[in-house]
Amino acid sequence: MSLDTADAERHTLKMQKRKAVQDAEVASKTIEKGLIMVHTGAGKGKSTAAFGLILRALGHGWKIGVVQFIKGAWDTGEQRALAAAFPDHVTWRAMGEGFTWETQDKARDMAAAAAAWAEAQALMADPAYRLIVLDEINIALRYDYLDLAAVLAALAAKRPDLTVVLTGRNAKPELIDVADLVTEMTLVKHPFKAGVKAQAGIEF
Repeated sequence: MSLDTADAERHTLKMQKRKAVQDAEVASKTIEKGLIMVHTGAGKGKSTAAFGLILRALGHGWKIGVVQFIKGAWDTGEQRALAAAFPDHVTWRAMGEGFTWETQDKARDMAAAAAAWAEAQALMADPAYRLIVLDEINIALRYDYLDLAAVLAALAAKRPDLTVVLTGRNAKPELIDVADLVTEMTLVKHPFKAGVKAQAGIEF
């Protein structure tokens, strides 16, 4: 399909106007700071998006910490690839004991969450780290394994240059309120419903 001269000129003028508006919008943004980011929702991709952000940060030479709540029993591709390949830049702490319905022991789950939170606080306090991923912490908060007020206080007191990503479905409204960025993954279709099991390289 080809454009005639008039159509091509109209498109050029439209894009010139669009560029001027976009350039002005970008120029008006002057704040640079570490963010509080929340990945939540019923759809797949919350942790995956956080791990993609790790890859981007690695490209800029950042030091990164990952603390996994709930998860921990599986041998995952992301831990193999990121922690093993970049040991000087990525600290990985898989401190969960599996899904809550597997342990069936609230006291044990709370103890694991408390230990993971203590590790998260230590990493957040270390000025060498620029990005901290608290994977599935929203699940720990949902089941009251952690004190929400303590988590909110730690986020409020974080260093200005530190970005913290909190993943997991059912993020608390109070956490959403303090976040700079919130992304909700919407479930439209999932292969699990069609009998497809969790697969290495896709789910873990």
